[in-house]
Amino acid sequence: MDRHFLCIRSIGAAIAGATVAAIVLCFGMSSQAEPIRGAGSTFAAPVIAAWSQAYRDARVDGGDFISPDWTVDYELVGSLAGVMRLDQPELDFAATDVPVNPADLKRHGREQFPIVFGSVAVVANINGFENGRLRLSGPVLADIYLDRIRSWSDPAIKALNPDAVLPDLKISVLYRTDGSGTTFALTEYLSAVSADWKKLHGADTLMKWPVGTGAEGTQALIRAVHATKGAIAYAEYGQVERAGLPYASLQNKANHFVKPGADGVRDAVHAIAWEKTQDFHAILTDLPGANAYPITAATFAVVPVVGRAVDRYGRVHDLFRLAFQMGAAKATELGYVPVPPELVRQIEDYWAKVPSIGN
Repeated sequence: MDRHFLCIRSIGAAIAGATVAAIVLCFGMSSQAEPIRGAGSTFAAPVIAAWSQAYRDARVDGGDFISPDWTVDYELVGSLAGVMRLDQPELDFAATDVPVNPADLKRHGREQFPIVFGSVAVVANINGFENGRLRLSGPVLADIYLDRIRSWSDPAIKALNPDAVLPDLKISVLYRTDGSGTTFALTEYLSAVSADWKKLHGADTLMKWPVGTGAEGTQALIRAVHATKGAIAYAEYGQVERAGLPYASLQNKANHFVKPGADGVRDAVHAIAWEKTQDFHAILTDLPGANAYPITAATFAVVPVVGRAVDRYGRVHDLFRLAFQMGAAKATELGYVPVPPELVRQIEDYWAKVPSIGN
């Protein structure tokens, strides 16, 4: 921002009678300005979009001058593709719902830190169930995705919902076909609660599903759920809420049925000893805690630092510093949980050590 402040002062000096060279220099500097470029997670895309607008507005500060490097160009390509695109020199950060292994970060000279938390909701298109009224356990959900439970009237589902009237309706399984951190969170959970799922399929951003129909991207999946009676699927909680899809309560490690949303996510986030992690690498599924929601997820920013100029990765820090300071209310409004203050302090300390990363 100091660069553009100096640029504006140069124009003022030129108008006051100084040399025309000041104006030429100023426009030369502006022509080199570029947006902060990011790519990745669709899970966190709504809040990244909101923060990008807030960042631009804060840097403009009510003025008429807008520089490209006060803007953010973010592509919704999924977590896997976002991290893969970091090999492209023009990309400034990837947003991923799957934390990158610290050894890989060091090998490529990158840093990683969480930017927001949320939950993956399990949604079902069946009549008569308000949000959270349908109860599902991890083993039952795994058996649905393993093609062992095929009807909503199955005894295993009835046992979890003894007071509900369940339809004799086929379960139509839907899933993401793109490399998705939301898929990773779901399959990490299924691996934690089902030995068979872990052995046969494990956890990944891309899966060879044993049953069901695929859709590419969150919005296509949501449309497919709306269009398919008896469908079951998974998506980021805030987007599910805005789409008006009913979601299930899931049985957690303490055997409590918990709805997706802020309260359950906070319990899961506080169950992690973040100060003991390396590069904030942590998995947030199936954590202990009376009210912890079992499919909690974090979105991480992965930023190339080694071989990059300080002002290059510093702009990414600037974006997320502002998001942490001023964007918590917007994150909450969109159904996410902002990074708690004590964790923000740890992230800022981590940024201060950036030059040593990869050495």
